[in-house]
Amino acid sequence: MRRWLRREDGTASVEFVILFPVMMYLFLSAVELGVYLMRETLLDRALDMNVRALRLGTMSPMTPDELKRRVCNDSLILRDCETSITVELVPVSKTDWEFPDQRIACVNRDEDINPVLDFTPGSENEVMLVRACIIADPFFSSTPWVMQMPVDASGAYSIATASVFVNEP
Repeated sequence: MRRWLRREDGTASVEFVILFPVMMYLFLSAVELGVYLMRETLLDRALDMNVRALRLGTMSPMTPDELKRRVCNDSLILRDCETSITVELVPVSKTDWEFPDQRIACVNRDEDINPVLDFTPGSENEVMLVRACIIADPFFSSTPWVMQMPVDASGAYSIATASVFVNEP
């Protein structure tokens, strides 16, 4: 019995069994973080590309649905973008430079009612704030917990971006 207890064959298997799940968890979390950052960058890029059309007044028709459609077309990899994105366009007062202090309201998948946000095209030489928020599903359900991200009831996280411009005369 002592000889059997002193055997050392299989010790590498024990280390593998203990460390492999931890290493895979870290690796998959890193992949998810990369995907999140790519989604955030593409949303930011798409919003910036369309802010130029807003700034110059060349977006026709200038509606929230048209801005959503354009941002979704330019963001490339965001799934179900037009149903899970919210866009807000509000003027910023040049007297006190007060920006909206709350976060932009994102789509709530649990309800059929989407949040009502302001969409005011503004006038010439007016400073405008554009904000967009999209709800995205993580690849792995535990990743938002690892990255300490707030998730909604469906397990999705939100990606928000903003841009500021001045309407051209």
